[in-house]
Amino acid sequence: MSPIQSYLTTPADADHHTELVAMYDLLKSLLSDATEKLSYGMPAFYVAGKPVIYFAAAKHHLGLYPTASPIAHFTEELASYHTSKGAIQLPYDQPLPKELIADIVAFRVHEITD
Repeated sequence: MSPIQSYLTTPADADHHTELVAMYDLLKSLLSDATEKLSYGMPAFYVAGKPVIYFAAAKHHLGLYPTASPIAHFTEELASYHTSKGAIQLPYDQPLPKELIADIVAFRVHEITD
């Protein structure tokens, strides 16, 4: 069992366990060869020893933390979400933007590996 799978068996926020698992499943499908870790108390995927993306449940949203550069790059696509320098807030009452997350992950992996 990976560190993230262990983390998900005892979620800190049981109300949003389904959303956490959905995010994990999506990221795992996009990053099947990545290393899974817990970092800063959050599930994280690493490629080539560098963080690609972190995620965590908050009270009103699912937090996605891809570092600052993807957020700057996808400013227009992220306009309908609350963002900060390194974070994206995905409201629980909206479906996961799977294509956008896939684009962000691909951008970040390309950034790390090139």
